[in-house]
Amino acid sequence: MAVAFPFSAIVGQDEMKLAILATAVDPAIGGVLVTGDRGTGKSTAVRALAALLPKMRARVGCPYSCDPDGAGAGCTFCGAGAATERVRSHNIPVPVVDLPLGATEDRVVGALDLERALSQGIKAFEPGLLARANRGFLYIDEVNLLEDHLVDLLIDVASSGENVVERDGLSVRHPARFVLVGSGNPEEGELRPQLLDRFGLSVEVRTPDDLQMRVEVVRRRDQYEHDPAAFARHWQKEDASIRRRIVTGRAQLGQVRIPDDVRESAARLCMALGTDGLRGDLTLIRAARAVAALQGDAEVGKPHLRQVASSALRHRLRRNPLDDTGSSARVQRVVAEQLGA
Repeated sequence: MAVAFPFSAIVGQDEMKLAILATAVDPAIGGVLVTGDRGTGKSTAVRALAALLPKMRARVGCPYSCDPDGAGAGCTFCGAGAATERVRSHNIPVPVVDLPLGATEDRVVGALDLERALSQGIKAFEPGLLARANRGFLYIDEVNLLEDHLVDLLIDVASSGENVVERDGLSVRHPARFVLVGSGNPEEGELRPQLLDRFGLSVEVRTPDDLQMRVEVVRRRDQYEHDPAAFARHWQKEDASIRRRIVTGRAQLGQVRIPDDVRESAARLCMALGTDGLRGDLTLIRAARAVAALQGDAEVGKPHLRQVASSALRHRLRRNPLDDTGSSARVQRVVAEQLGA
């Protein structure tokens, strides 16, 4: 099995790493969209996430890795005969599933198990990528090039948390709750607004313009390619520290207080930017709370809002023909006006 590049060894790209860690602490934030130049560590960071996340408990035998402490809502395996048996569980890695651009709809949503149908005459469901991604992360590289029918499908599943398959004489529904992570280069095509709105956070990555940072990126990559296992061992302690912060953050998330003045500051910021709807307000508060929990703070403050404002709001701005500055610059300017430098 290939050894993933350690998450803690990624040089720079602090906004991207913070957004990924925030969604690991609180998946309710929604997905993460990472856009920017080629070769800036977008895919590396997402694949490093799989090795970083603490393992999760899942019900033995369940094809959707349902939580044994949950009700198994929507899962035919957990809701039928298995519910009368003693629940057995095991620890498994949190799934980080790749959705290739050329994937067929059957491979994504699942389809009739042809082998069992031909050999046994049984109509059985063969789960797809959405089933594998349940309770984990679904990663789409070059998400802006995804075919329209798959975009529509993902929008439906992401909003409902359930995958419904009715074809080939099958009628199946199963839980499909995942954090959607997409990456792409805006120069190769824009993302459809309906899917863009489903990403809780949007981050931009750029080619580093600092000489020493570029040298360090090349040095670490060279060390990793020379001996991946030794390189991973070297960064094992740092990765373990981040993993402990995620575990602690998840445990403390519900106890983190959000003062009314912070809620008002978030609302004023969204109003000043003219964001559509209230999803920006909700995401901003959730992300700030997750960052506070990740950093061990008992209360959300304006510094937490400042850290996540650009990620939570840059992709929710209306186009302003009188303002030709980029969305990131607009957010940072209004953040400085509303929250201070």
